[in-house]
Amino acid sequence: MRRRIVPALLISLALPLSACVSSNSNGGSSGAAGNTDGEGDVTLNVGDQKGNDEAVLRAAGELKNLPYKIKWSTFTSGPPILEAVSAKAVDIGGVGNTPPVVAAAAKSKIKVVGAKHGTTDGEAIVVKKGSPLKKTADLKGKRVAVAQGSSAHFQLVASLRKAGLSIKDVKVSFLQPADALAAFKGGKVDAWAIWDPYTAQAESQADARVLTTGKGVTNGLNFQVANPTSLDDKKKTKVIKDYLERLRRAQKWVYKHPEAWAKVWGKETGLPYDVALAAVKRTNGTRVYTAVDKPAIASEQEIADTFAKLKLTPRRINFADYVDTRFNGGLPPSSTAPRTFGKGS
Repeated sequence: MRRRIVPALLISLALPLSACVSSNSNGGSSGAAGNTDGEGDVTLNVGDQKGNDEAVLRAAGELKNLPYKIKWSTFTSGPPILEAVSAKAVDIGGVGNTPPVVAAAAKSKIKVVGAKHGTTDGEAIVVKKGSPLKKTADLKGKRVAVAQGSSAHFQLVASLRKAGLSIKDVKVSFLQPADALAAFKGGKVDAWAIWDPYTAQAESQADARVLTTGKGVTNGLNFQVANPTSLDDKKKTKVIKDYLERLRRAQKWVYKHPEAWAKVWGKETGLPYDVALAAVKRTNGTRVYTAVDKPAIASEQEIADTFAKLKLTPRRINFADYVDTRFNGGLPPSSTAPRTFGKGS
């Protein structure tokens, strides 16, 4: 039986999954050693989150006949993964669009080597169904919960900016998802900036409705990030290339088998099947692996500049310095439209 170190998610979904907060609170900085797949004289140490890369590779059959070993370490969020990458504790790990910016600003030793682009419909600011708030501008003076330094934090900033407001125009409560959900249910905050699958869960179980989404204000990108030393190792580089290719094939499998993946994802994370399926069809299953190209770098630079200006990071960075483009070959541009699921699919 495979060992699972991180407990199954409670109804509050204590793990931030793909969006990845950029704060270590409720997370810690160490990973729990999990199982090892494959065989061979090269071992790829992978930092993962529960229900993410290992789960999808296994479900898609991409861990069969593996000519090298993958040793999995499970972390609660993106920032601890990047701490482990920087410390050479793991070779590579998957995170959302904001943790690499924060890690780079903290002078971490990281290189973005892969990207995937999905819809931003699940990146949302939600309010209660009976709330009088009808548009983003109505948030002025209201209490909004968000995970500090997360992709949702940037989405909140960008959405307010689009509505002619600044982050100073709202009363921000920096809360991790579990605490934010409790605050939202208890009426202690007026709105919650969040991402799928929390968005789907809030709609299903917390009487929430979407006030606005990340469409047009966030980039919908997720990344694979590696340690530079691993990339200097020819054997490791060859293995990383293969690993990224397996992830791409697994993502295609998810799109073709959303129901099967939702069952696996739900079991891995503790999500009810209907919530998992809603999140798969709206966000998780729409992702397409793309090149880490100039538009993607420019989009991340905007996040970096925004966070530096708000003093959420200690310094301004040049994001291009933290990118390795050698694995871009043959991949579509980062502007490639996400996949979509037709009605009734």
